[in-house]
Amino acid sequence: MPKRRVLFLCNANSARSLMGEVLLRHMAGDTFETFSAGAEPDEPSIYTLQALQKQGLSTSGLESKSLERFEGEHFDFVIVLCDKDKQACYEWKGEATETFYWDIRDPRLIAKSDAYEQALQEIRRRLQLWLPLHTS
Repeated sequence: MPKRRVLFLCNANSARSLMGEVLLRHMAGDTFETFSAGAEPDEPSIYTLQALQKQGLSTSGLESKSLERFEGEHFDFVIVLCDKDKQACYEWKGEATETFYWDIRDPRLIAKSDAYEQALQEIRRRLQLWLPLHTS
């Protein structure tokens, strides 16, 4: 059976969507092919990389990618991690069997030292709820 494809989207693909990509790959093993992209891609945040590494998650080969890179492709699941007020990442032009909108605050805009760890934990909690429903 082919792996189902999951695309995580956010504005810059420097924090939340990268976290989702790494977490799902870690939590679900080889059940899914995971990808991430952003409307205005930036370099992966050093704080994102540190938060992932602190949890023992590999950041090897992790890079920011643009929405255009996946334009026209089909995904089984697209998970949008943008704030409700920052909707540039909703502009993806591809196909998805199911799309989920998880309102996760952008840690780059939060003036707290643990903002990236908090975003990572919020995404982990949501994936823990989402995975059992989509792995059968």
